Amino acid sequence: MRCPFCGNEDTQVKDSRPSEDGSAIRRRRSCGGCSQRFTTVERVQLRELVVVKTDQRRVAFDRDKLARSIRVALRKRPVNDERMERIVNGIVRQLEASGEAEIPSKQIGEMVMETLKEVDAVAYVRFASVYRNFREAKDFEAFLGELGAPE
Repeated sequence: MRCPFCGNEDTQVKDSRPSEDGSAIRRRRSCGGCSQRFTTVERVQLRELVVVKTDQRRVAFDRDKLARSIRVALRKRPVNDERMERIVNGIVRQLEASGEAEIPSKQIGEMVMETLKEVDAVAYVRFASVYRNFREAKDFEAFLGELGAPE
């Protein structure tokens, strides 16, 4: 592992422990060159996932991008970091378990929407406003009308 401070490749693991939900291992490392300490996180990756964008471009799946979008939707909402991490892990596991190497971006967006709808209504609307590209107040009104309608 390369040191993020000086770039030295001589780093040592000082401590390892599983994350809260057991889906990752946190390692505390020390650099042999500059003596700085840093933490790395290792996760199991069942397969390389590729996201197929709406314009048919293919890009590597980025777990951090998924986590950021969920974190933005849940900002200042009563959902703690541990729960956010479980949400991200759950979505990633579903994607990996699907057996597909290429996942349409629309499918990922819908999975996030379904999950947020169950977790927090405000976060659900926030995510939907970006995901569905709301441009005017009437877009919100229409969406909220659908949300309030019985299924």
